[in-house]
Parts: sequence; C-alpha cells; structure tokens
Amino acid sequence: MSMSLADARYLFNRAIGLIRRSLASLRTRGWRATWQRIRVHAQPLPPPRRAPLWFPPATEFAVFAVPYGDAPQVSIVIPVYNHFGHTLACLRALAAHPPLRTCEILVIDDGSSDATEASLAQVPGLRYHRRAANGGFIAACNEGIAQARGDYVVLLNNDTVPQPGWLDALIDTFVQHPDTGLVGSQLLYPDGRLQESGGVVFADGSAWSYGRFESPEDPRYAYLRDMDYCSGAAIAMPHALLEELGGLDRRYAPAYYEDTDIAFAVRAAGWHVRVQPGSVVIHDEGTSNGTDTRSGVKAYQVRNQAVFAEKWRRALGAHLAVGTVPSPAELHRHQRQVLILDEEVPQPDRDSASLRQFNLIRMLLREGLHVVFVPTRREHAGRHTEALQELGVEVWYAPYLQGIGGWLREHGARFQVVMMVRHHVALECLSLLRSFAPQARTVFDTVDLHYLRERRGAEIAGDANLLRAAEHTRRQELQVMAQADVTLLVSPAEQQQLQSDAPRVRTELLSNLHEVAGAGASWEQRRDLVFVGGFRHPPNVDGVRWFITEVFPLIRQQLPDVVFHCIGASVNAELQQLADACEGVQLLGYVQELDPYMDGMRIAVAPLRFGAGVKGKVNLSMAHGQPVVATTCAVEGMHLCHEQDVLVADDADAFAAAVVRLYREPLLWQRLADNGLRNVAQYFSLEAAQASVRRVFLD
Repeated sequence: MSMSLADARYLFNRAIGLIRRSLASLRTRGWRATWQRIRVHAQPLPPPRRAPLWFPPATEFAVFAVPYGDAPQVSIVIPVYNHFGHTLACLRALAAHPPLRTCEILVIDDGSSDATEASLAQVPGLRYHRRAANGGFIAACNEGIAQARGDYVVLLNNDTVPQPGWLDALIDTFVQHPDTGLVGSQLLYPDGRLQESGGVVFADGSAWSYGRFESPEDPRYAYLRDMDYCSGAAIAMPHALLEELGGLDRRYAPAYYEDTDIAFAVRAAGWHVRVQPGSVVIHDEGTSNGTDTRSGVKAYQVRNQAVFAEKWRRALGAHLAVGTVPSPAELHRHQRQVLILDEEVPQPDRDSASLRQFNLIRMLLREGLHVVFVPTRREHAGRHTEALQELGVEVWYAPYLQGIGGWLREHGARFQVVMMVRHHVALECLSLLRSFAPQARTVFDTVDLHYLRERRGAEIAGDANLLRAAEHTRRQELQVMAQADVTLLVSPAEQQQLQSDAPRVRTELLSNLHEVAGAGASWEQRRDLVFVGGFRHPPNVDGVRWFITEVFPLIRQQLPDVVFHCIGASVNAELQQLADACEGVQLLGYVQELDPYMDGMRIAVAPLRFGAGVKGKVNLSMAHGQPVVATTCAVEGMHLCHEQDVLVADDADAFAAAVVRLYREPLLWQRLADNGLRNVAQYFSLEAAQASVRRVFLD
C-alpha cells in the first residue's frame, strides 16, 4: 500500500515528538530513566499470547468425580446421544478445572447404545438421566432444563472441551452486565482457530459464524459484544428467563436453529445477547450429525431456516443483507461509535489519569456508545487491554494494527467522535483524521495543561532551558486546541488560564472520575501516613523527595512511631536511597490492591510543589474517607477549603505541624473525612460528570 501525505506527516510528527520528549526527559529524569523510556518505545512488539489450549488425556474410562453442589448456582446441561469418547473428554475437562461457583452437571442421555450409560452411572457428583425414548437434541435439552436447580442454566454440547475459567467468565457477564439475557462462549477448533465468536443472522434468516478460521486474538473478535445469536454448543441463560420463554422452541425439532431462535426471543423480551471471548470452549463441530445438509438430521438445518425466517420475518427486516461481509463497523451500525487515540491503554491501578479515562469509557458504554481504543504504540498491555475488552471495548494492537494511518484509512469513516489524549498524540494524528475521518468531531483531552506543569517545574528548578521547553509545549498545546472541536480540561483553574491564553477555544470541564467508596474505618482504627502516585511523573518525584528530606523528620520528632507508606510504580534509585536512609519510610513501589492502604492509613499526604490539573491522589483518599494534608498546588481547582475539607500548608514546618495536628485530633479528622466524601460526590463522581460527557460525545 502506498504511503499518503497524511501518513508521511504522521510519521514525521511522531519522530519529531519522540525526539523532543526524549530531550525534555533528559533534563528532568536523567539519562538512565530516559534511555529506559526510549527502549520501551523502540523494542519490537510481541504478539499477544493466550495460554496453550488444554486437552484431557485420551485414556480408557476410570472412575472420577465431577464438581457438585447441593445448592448449585449453575446447572450445566449436557445432552448426549452416543459418542461416549467425546462426552468423557468434556466431563474430564469439567472435573480438571472446577469453577469458582457451585454447580451441578446434568447429562441427559437421549437413548445412547454405546458405553455411555454403563460408564456415567459410576461418576460421583454427576446427575445422569436416561430418557425413556430418543426424542432429539431439543427434547433432551428441555428435559435437562426442567430438572435443573441452578439460578443459571448452561447448555453445553458433549463434543466440547471447556477451557479453564470458561464457566466463571460466562456467569460473570451477567453480574457485570445485568441487562444480559444470554451469553455464549467463544468457540475454537481443536487446532486453536476460531470457529465462532458469536453469530450474525442475515435478512433471509441465514447465518454467519463471525470470525470463522481467524485468530481468536484478532481485535475484531476478542471483546465482549452484542451478537445476533450464539451457538448452542455453549450458552448460558438465567434459569427464570429460560422458563419464562418456554425453553427451546419445539417447532425446530429435532435440532438446528433452536439456538438462533432463543437468542431472538431473549432480545424480543428486552434483554441483550452477548458473546464472551473470555470464555473459551473447544468444539469438535459436526461430531453428532456431520456437516452434510443434504441428508440425516443435518438436513433440518435447511428446513428450519425457512421456519425461523417466517417466525421472525418482522425482526429480520433490520438485519444485514445477504452477501454483506460482517465487520465491526456493521455490527455496531446502530450505535454511535467513538474512537479514543492514546499512546497506551489506561492502567487504572497505576495512575489517576488512567483511572479517569477508564471511568470515562465506562460512562460512554453506559450511554450506549461503542468505544474503540487504539494505542499509538500498538502494544497489547496484557490484563489492562483485557480489562477494556471485558467491558466491551474494541481494542486494537500489533500485529493486527500495523499502522495508525492505514487503520484510519480503513476504519475512520465509521466514527462520529474521535478523542485524542495528550497534545503529542493529537499533533501526530490530526492530519490523519482530517484525511480519513473528516466527519468526526475531534476532542482533545489535555489530561492536564502540560505547559503549565512544565513551567512551574522549571520555576522551582530555576532552569532557563526548562522554561524554554515549557514555552514550546505551550505553543504545541494551543495549536492542537485551535484545530480541535472541543478541548477537555480537568479543573476550573485551567479553564480560567485558557481564558487569557486562548479565549476562542471551546472547552468543557471533565475532571477526575471516582466511585465513592465510603467512610471506611474510624480514626481509632487507622494509623500512619500514605502517599500514592507513580514516579514517572516528575512532580511526584520532587514532592516525595521534599517530604522525606524536609518534612517527615519534623513529624517523627513528635510522632516517633508513625510510618510513611509511599506507593507508586517506577521508583528511581535516588528516592530508594533516601527512603533507605530515613527511619520510618516504607517505599513500597507498585501495589496492586490499594484499598487496604486507603482504608487503613489515618492520613494521606500530597506534598506537591508544582504540577497542573486535578490530583487524583487527593480524590482517591477522600473517596475512601481518608483526610488529606496537601500543598496549595495539590488542591488547585478542587473546590476544597482549608480547615473544612483539607489542611493546606506549603513550607516544611507548616506541613509537618498540620500532619501532627490532624493525626492527634479525632474531631478535626472526622470533619475533614466527611467533607472530603461530599466533595468527591459533588464534583468528581461519575454522576457529576454525566452532563459534560453527554454534551461532548452525544450532542
């Protein structure tokens, strides 16, 4: 494919941006940290890798037990008719990797003449039921549904090998997305290729197995999404809904199209039908009835298409025309589609900007939008990428994302809104968007005003070179704002700054976004001090250095047993040496679970001497009922009052005195804790941001 002028401009801007950011990093972080960041950008991207597929041993039958609960949450119904070898492999897989939820396994034998009855009657925990006469797949399923005792019913073919975690991923979908009425697993062939990641139904009632023969890691197939139907080889439904709908429709007996029909019935009843790629099941397609539609039971597939098309004729009028090749653009054609461009996917357990972005994405999904996330570094970020996919976000990465320009050329036309995060990403991408997505509203998310933060840091350091770099950043940020349709700012203070710097720019306030955790433990139950913040961020490095060297020794003079717990990834050697030399300082680095520190520490400190934007560390503590001692810079634009919501101090003596006072006075502590919770709910909750989000992304 030839390179367009927009592609060339993107690559040029990206190279220049990387050079400039590397030079700025050299001045503020030193050569070691800068070299590490350059290596991260330059290293080749490995393709994402799932765990190897698991297969049970192909040995002769011997007695084994399967999971069983007296009060099961889930009933797994497996209809069988001969093919004992497949049934044995399926049950061995269920036994080898039992789910977290209590379950029962019901095998409904439709009159097998092989070793099925003699063998399965010996399996402890298995509910084995032999039907009086052979009635076909639908009749066997319905008989199993009638005998099921669980809150959820899973219909599972006997020619499947469920992979570890498959069942919990299915049932978690109902918990995380309560409007789900049916969810299906992602089905793989034994060689690892996709058999189906949900199914598409065309206007004539014919069906398309979405993703067949493709890679299950392809971004088009790897995220939770609504589908027209899911193959009955592995689907789950709430038991009550299944009974309300009358089970599988008997007009399709003995088999075929009953799974498509139940999906349409679920949707007609007001529920969603979704495929869950986190639930992986190997399916040996065609074991029971072959693949020849000209004879045998398989011939009912042709007959039942006509039956189905007549029953759902009105609903099928809105479906894709026969001959259309399904794609993400087509699957989400009835939704407003939003593209987010950022350097990497958000890591909400590592920094407040990521938490804000993650919660914004959740809000967009709740509004019914389809969100597509493209990291310009093209990197699959492991569990953080998977966390977005589990929400229902279409996330792209290498090797499927080969270049931003080529991808936008193919996909740009489907977006109504494109959000670019941080000015250097916007500078790189704006020309591409003008070429390949001219119809889209462009939104520039500043995260914070970088030039304001850089200027303040330069003034603290007294560095003329840093001041010149900050002025260059200012010109770039204002250039992006002038070209974007909307600029997102995180604080009223930054809005006021832009009224003088760029009065014609259209801005919207979208501050930090937090769930209010609640009051947590009382003053008596808490102890010690905590700081939370990543150390790739220069203001955090400077603030903790200042606190350890100048403030904390004064605190320890009056509170000799107090411990300072410092949490954040990417700790540098200098801070580590300072912490090692200072008694009472615990430099913990990255901590996966923050709640124990938010709920167990008495006071949070935010000793930032420069910065911009809104400080997520302050919001996070207040959302947990944890009072904060902070500098003026750390509470800028956060609607906080000294002595009412927070204690504010800017020199070492005053900061230490404020910490000691708050540590010792339970009434003051409680007042700040209560008011902090109210502040987060009023200004920094998802509910508080809803009107702004709708104006920017929906109007």
